[in-house]
Amino acid sequence: MQKDIEKCLEILRQGGIILYPTDTIWGIGCDATNEKAVERIYQIKKRSGQKSMLVLLDNAGKIPSYVNKIPDIAWDLIDLADKPLTIIYPQAKNLAKNLVASDGSIGIRITNDPFTQKLIERFRKPIVSTSANLSGEKAPGNFSAINPQIFDLVDYIVQWRQNDYTQASPSGIIKLGVNGEIEVIRK
Repeated sequence: MQKDIEKCLEILRQGGIILYPTDTIWGIGCDATNEKAVERIYQIKKRSGQKSMLVLLDNAGKIPSYVNKIPDIAWDLIDLADKPLTIIYPQAKNLAKNLVASDGSIGIRITNDPFTQKLIERFRKPIVSTSANLSGEKAPGNFSAINPQIFDLVDYIVQWRQNDYTQASPSGIIKLGVNGEIEVIRK
């Protein structure tokens, strides 16, 4: 795992793209503050820039660095979540402009995966996380389900957990409004 983290740090700092395991499914990621890297992910996935992507953080204490106003309910949702949960917050800040949705929101998940936690802690910035598939394809439940076309389009493929055949699923998604309104996007 340590070798993978070192190589990922090198690639991320150069504005590159990684293919990596998360606490849910395998993801394609980059520095969430680098617009060129974010654009490259949209191109890899053959996905419209109108569909926003989420970012991973290693701990909830970093959310205020990337969101202007955090509705109070967010803290309860984070504390009570019993499975991976992405929360879409209003008023994103300090992130690549092409990563933020047209309404100014951003999806953030606090990762529980030891690899991504350590990577983000060492990188000191959020990392984009979007499913490791081409737009329109089913999200891969494990490494063996990733479309091999993806392999040639990224700069580094993490070795950690490639042989884990557990069938993973995407996180739940909840969107919060400025005044704490809640909309369940995906259970």
